[in-house]
Amino acid sequence: MPSQHAILSASGSNKWIHCHPSARLEELFEEKPSVYAAEGTEAHSVAEQKLRNWIEGHPRRKVKAANGEMDEATNFYKDYVLEVYNKEKKKSDIADLFIEVQVDLTPWIPEGFGTSDAVIVSNHMLHVIDFKYGEGVKVSAPHNPQLTIYAAGVMALYDCLYDFEKVQLHIVQPRRDHISTWELTTEELADWMENTVKPAAIEAWNGDGEQQAGDWCKFCRAKAQCAAHAAKMKAINERYQRMCGMILTDQQIAELLPELPGLIDWAKEVQEFALDQALKGTHYEGYKVVEGTSRRKITDESKASEALQNAGFDFNQIMTKPKLQTITALEKLVGKKDFAELVGEYIEKPQGKPTLVPVSDKRPEIGVVTNDFKDGID
Repeated sequence: MPSQHAILSASGSNKWIHCHPSARLEELFEEKPSVYAAEGTEAHSVAEQKLRNWIEGHPRRKVKAANGEMDEATNFYKDYVLEVYNKEKKKSDIADLFIEVQVDLTPWIPEGFGTSDAVIVSNHMLHVIDFKYGEGVKVSAPHNPQLTIYAAGVMALYDCLYDFEKVQLHIVQPRRDHISTWELTTEELADWMENTVKPAAIEAWNGDGEQQAGDWCKFCRAKAQCAAHAAKMKAINERYQRMCGMILTDQQIAELLPELPGLIDWAKEVQEFALDQALKGTHYEGYKVVEGTSRRKITDESKASEALQNAGFDFNQIMTKPKLQTITALEKLVGKKDFAELVGEYIEKPQGKPTLVPVSDKRPEIGVVTNDFKDGID
């Protein structure tokens, strides 16, 4: 699977179509690797190989997946693609299946390119199928910018060979037990690309246009420092303050509830960004980096249990099936001093994770890497 990413990627199109400057703003921020992204890449590779084996006449050839869940999900996707293909084949002998179709999006998007997971094409219909391995957010096909843009690239690739007039988009999300489809005409697709995507792409490429905060901010790397997003969060907070009399009414709470997840998510993003910068040497007035709290743990429960029983404590006193009591409970039972003497060698306190706290916090400040040659914008 291709690993290169376009500046105006189809996967990020919901951001730059609505907020044109976001693509260039994101270039200022490092793209951090994600466990979920790596997992999705592996699942796509497995799914591709399973379909390729079928196309090449080796449907029983084994393909190793990371785990049973991935194996089941990729089988679900493969079976769905083949089901759509077989239905289309009954309508038209010339129907064909293509996988990992690389498309040129430059007629609408500067340096635009992408790869469509599965394409089924005939004189009746063009099917563009996208495999989503993630389970966190349910993805729907209707008006899905990424999939619709891919469909335009696929249409440009095959419309000279086939006489289709309709395009059907499919989202297959096995771990959510979710399949979504949407149908539109080739004229509707061409109109949207020419009059919505193309103008937005030109502005986004140039970094022009106004910042617009919305649902598309969720996956934007610039969110923590975005002025437009901060303004939206501030407006929500100000509305909350205006609404706060002596007590909120049920109606006021109902109006606030949809806004809270975005507000909480943004606050966490800012906290994480500030901590990351502080660890690199940025000083935030009134704050310092300290070692976070950590819990003590027993490294060898069997030996600790044996030591306590040898000291005369009953098995049922020290156990909460199937494990030992908590350290706090055992200290209360045995006494802190005696407990430390009996099982202290089996107690470990891991180093706490760095955390950003007010300078009034009593914990000592830990050393950070001073960045004397800071990049970026002050």
